[in-house]
Amino acid sequence: MTPDQILLFSLFGLVFALLIWGRFRYDLVAFSALMVAVVLGLVEAKDAFAGFGHPATLVVALVLVVSAGLVRSGAVYLITRTLVDASRSLGAHIALMGAIGGVLSAFMNNVAALALLMPVDIQTARKAGRAVGLSLMPLSFATILGGMVTLIGTPPNIIIAAIREDALGEPFRMFDFAPVGGVAALAGLAFVALIGWRLIPQRDATSASNLDDLGQYLAELTVPDGSKLVGEKVADLYEDAEKNDVAILGLIRDGKKLYGTAKNAAIEAGDALRIEATPDALDEFRTALKLTFADQEREAQLKADGDGLAMVECVVTDTSRLNGRTAQAVGLTWRQRTVLMGVSREGKRITKQLRKTVLRPGDILLLLTPQDAAEDVVSWLGCLPLADRGLQVTADHKVWLAIGLFVGAVVAASVGLIYLPIALGIVVVAYVLTGIIPLHQLYDHIEWPVVVLLGSMIPLGAALEASGGTELIAGALVELTDGLAPWMILTVLMVVTMTLSDVLNNTATTIVAAPIGIQMAQTLGVNPDPFLMAVAISASAAFLTPIGHKNNTLILGPGGYSFGDYWRMGLPLEILVVAVSIPAILVFWPL
Repeated sequence: MTPDQILLFSLFGLVFALLIWGRFRYDLVAFSALMVAVVLGLVEAKDAFAGFGHPATLVVALVLVVSAGLVRSGAVYLITRTLVDASRSLGAHIALMGAIGGVLSAFMNNVAALALLMPVDIQTARKAGRAVGLSLMPLSFATILGGMVTLIGTPPNIIIAAIREDALGEPFRMFDFAPVGGVAALAGLAFVALIGWRLIPQRDATSASNLDDLGQYLAELTVPDGSKLVGEKVADLYEDAEKNDVAILGLIRDGKKLYGTAKNAAIEAGDALRIEATPDALDEFRTALKLTFADQEREAQLKADGDGLAMVECVVTDTSRLNGRTAQAVGLTWRQRTVLMGVSREGKRITKQLRKTVLRPGDILLLLTPQDAAEDVVSWLGCLPLADRGLQVTADHKVWLAIGLFVGAVVAASVGLIYLPIALGIVVVAYVLTGIIPLHQLYDHIEWPVVVLLGSMIPLGAALEASGGTELIAGALVELTDGLAPWMILTVLMVVTMTLSDVLNNTATTIVAAPIGIQMAQTLGVNPDPFLMAVAISASAAFLTPIGHKNNTLILGPGGYSFGDYWRMGLPLEILVVAVSIPAILVFWPL
């Protein structure tokens, strides 16, 4: 080995050791390694930051922003709110949620897909009285499997496509991964739904007690003119309320509360439904039934600036402007363009209209404010802001616009009309210009540690390849598999890559393994595409530990899992993925 190869292998070994140790965050480890490589002369200074402008890095960032736009517009609610039912058996629920998660993660970042569906799964488990851990792990695995199907479903596929373009002159297209990834995903989803969830250690429903217990707010939502609800009875809404985890308490008409729950009252335009719900459930229920936050006059004042809305939680204090007064009395709407959306008063039932309710110290308020005025409103009221829980107001009137822009970009990129990063960039610009994503929130949706990891590791991977390091590793693997059939060689590559991905970040694994796959193919004198597909599938198939994939890390706490719980379902799933992927690769991507 040359001195440069020795230094690079030592540096990669140190990076992998630090990533496995987990004492330092992966982006810091990767960026520090890049700086060391530059100082040692392994990476030229002019190339040090080339990874941050690499198409793979840009696509990962853009996909996260587009995913946030689809969530914020309510596009995903169109699927989840109509299909999820707590009365289904556990197996049927896992099959349905897995199918939804798999489809969503094929067309949006799989981490964003899990983040979207996880609260739905948790609420369903609570309603059904079962442990959250029985369904969260299958959901996580399903979203990982779904990401294998398309170019934008998971970062490893994006990286593989970019490496193929650098090495062979042309990237993989949007659905080039679908034949092999689809076979692996379908087989994996069937296993998870029919067998896998039975392998999870049994726990009682209290295992999810570490979840945040979101407070229930008393709130009011108004029936607008032209609503399809006009003429229906309140009782007709109970099924929708149950699906969205909302309790309907009554009806307010012309400022007066109807007695009881008014379940037999016919709904009129301008009526206000009194409900009790968490902020997220409240927003989903409003979106599902196309209700409004307030009467038309207050709604117009609220949206006057057109910059979007924000939900803010705060506590009334002794010195607050609201102490002993009502929201109407302080002129909350006309002075601050803010609506009191909900009040949580522990142990006390509020009987008056919200804006006419005398507020007390300790009351928790849910306020609806213009995006750029949230801090000023809370300060003006003299209230104590609660920690930001990332509450969002769904811009449901833009749902079809968001879907249309995204679908148009995917189709254009798929047929080769426009380069994918450009197509996604146009979608992001359109989302901002149309207000689907507020400009000041644009960069909040990008997972910057992943961007730094990619931007740092790409130059290191290029340096390893330029020094002949990947050729050396590929030669060792070819020598190890000398005389074996091609499918055995692919199997060895998949197993090695999959093992690395279980203990390392799958992005880092892909950057190292993909050039090795290309070099192995060139050494054997065969088509490199089967080897790239093997790396793409195996790098994503990280099911043995909670650290191999971010989705597995996300469910660790909410599901009440321990480190050793994952392999019980993950090991047979990884074996299945290898078993079905090798034949599919040989059929669809011949050597």
